[in-house]
Amino acid sequence: MPKSSRPRAVREPVQVYLASDDSALLARLAQEAGLSKAEILRRGVRSYARERDTGASPMLRYLDEAVQCAAADSGLESVAERHDEILAETYLPSLPKRR
Repeated sequence: MPKSSRPRAVREPVQVYLASDDSALLARLAQEAGLSKAEILRRGVRSYARERDTGASPMLRYLDEAVQCAAADSGLESVAERHDEILAETYLPSLPKRR
């Protein structure tokens, strides 16, 4: 049997007890996304960590910036003109680091 060139990921088993509605939600999300329940949970943990580290979701930070620009002299036109830049500033720091 040939060896794979990819390194094996070390996995640590975790047991989680969910209420029936949370279990159903997890199953639905996994099916809709075409992912395993474990992958949905992994992504949920990472998303939660990013929110805790940044204090808010990237979209909420973007909306806050839009409100601040609207209240300032620059107005909404500035947000419309700079939306790509604002979104990049907002989202890029929240992306997980690649190894």
